[in-house]
Amino acid sequence: MADTRQDLADLRREFRGQPLRRADLDADPFVQFDRWFQEATRAAVPEPNAMCLATVAADGQPSSRTVLLKFYDRSGFVFYTNYGSRKARELEANPRVALLLFWPELFRQVKIRGHASRCGSAESLAYFLRRPRDSQLGAWVSSQSQVISSRAVLEQKFAEMKQKFAAGEVPLPSFWGGYRVVPQDIEFWQGQENRLHDRFAYSRKGDGWQIERLAP
Repeated sequence: MADTRQDLADLRREFRGQPLRRADLDADPFVQFDRWFQEATRAAVPEPNAMCLATVAADGQPSSRTVLLKFYDRSGFVFYTNYGSRKARELEANPRVALLLFWPELFRQVKIRGHASRCGSAESLAYFLRRPRDSQLGAWVSSQSQVISSRAVLEQKFAEMKQKFAAGEVPLPSFWGGYRVVPQDIEFWQGQENRLHDRFAYSRKGDGWQIERLAP
């Protein structure tokens, strides 16, 4: 049996981000998020809207996966998925979630915790119509998270859907749509030298937000 042990203790990168001070922060975490997201976009960070979504199953087992943030405003952070997927089943049973966006080029992370709920069908349809046609077809093809025998099964079903909807628009599947995560707290993490990172957490307090510095 091959030895797969790897000692990674010396795999290290020094973080040298700009210092993050309390005075730098907007009082509104959504304004602060938009500021950082726009900076990540201008810095050409690959897939700046990629975020890790963590959910918890009924037995307490956590799961995580990368999804794409497709919309945000003061009402929350929106992503789309198959409502039969593992993530969706776990969200229906336990809507408490965590999101993580990591922009290594800027030595930054944003950590979000909150509750997820389904978007309305009109909102899901509006986004679905903006997807490329083949991505629309892909939503019909995949029984997400279910066991399949081979990739050929997917390719055959894709061909079938392409033929089925050849004559017109691809309709929104009833089993596909968005979730909106309404945050309870948002943390902005800025990497610094010697692992003395700057961390600021926004927590809901009444109609506003409380901001606290956290130890790294």
